Amino acid sequence: MSTTTAVLLPGAPVAEKILADVATRVAALRAQGVVPSLATILVGDDDASAGYIRIKQRQAAELGFESPHEHLPADTTQEALHAVIDRFNADPDVHGLLIQYPTPQHLDYDVALQRVDPDMDVDGMHPLNLGRLAAGMPGPLPCTPAGIEALLAHYEIPVSGREVVILGRGATLGRPLAMLLSQKRPTANAAVTVVHTGVADWPRYTQRADILIAAAGVPGIIQPEHVKPGATVIGGGVRYSGRRLLPDVDESCAEVAGAITPRVGGVGPTTVAMLFRNAVTAAERRFT
Repeated sequence: MSTTTAVLLPGAPVAEKILADVATRVAALRAQGVVPSLATILVGDDDASAGYIRIKQRQAAELGFESPHEHLPADTTQEALHAVIDRFNADPDVHGLLIQYPTPQHLDYDVALQRVDPDMDVDGMHPLNLGRLAAGMPGPLPCTPAGIEALLAHYEIPVSGREVVILGRGATLGRPLAMLLSQKRPTANAAVTVVHTGVADWPRYTQRADILIAAAGVPGIIQPEHVKPGATVIGGGVRYSGRRLLPDVDESCAEVAGAITPRVGGVGPTTVAMLFRNAVTAAERRFT
């Protein structure tokens, strides 16, 4: 018999709400003769990456976006990749741009990302946009951190004044999420601690968290003994074994937590939704 007690926090209802707003904004732009456009670049033939591109293109079509795409061979040079980025940057009909990660090992993804026009950076990961986040300035937000804030707000999980512990310090999740949730805003304004696997006694921090966010990318690292009874647990970090998703948070944590994201369908849908929110905002910025 299952001893699960935690309330599940699926991402789909959150994403649906965000995408409904995006669709309304897309319709308003199209009524003015503006067709929002999200361009994508895929280098190589990785099946998972190609699948993610298809998901984004399908979602773009449903929302009313154009989705120009460039598929480059695996042996593409850095210069050839930059040339495609420059072309999309210069195209007045393209408003958002995404380089599918990861790229082949001989390419420097970070250098390519810096080539993207920061205002077209729908991932919110350009160094200028991370600087805007740190300074509290408007700009595209990193999608997974923004999606986690939206998920907590949707389920009315109190964040302001609470203790949030993030296990993981990566540039795509842990660090920007810490900045986001510490900002003075009703859905943030938390006391945020960032800890990582380089800290020998990291469980000492996670065990006191009102909200624990796993962002380490280490399958099963969060076990029930690492969770404060009744805490909210958000699984943000994952790895893949083939097509199988391996989350940071062991499913047995639901026996201790008060609320928890499901093993599949937690922050993933909200991440995609935030990508399109950044894209429609980029289009609006161009024409307002």
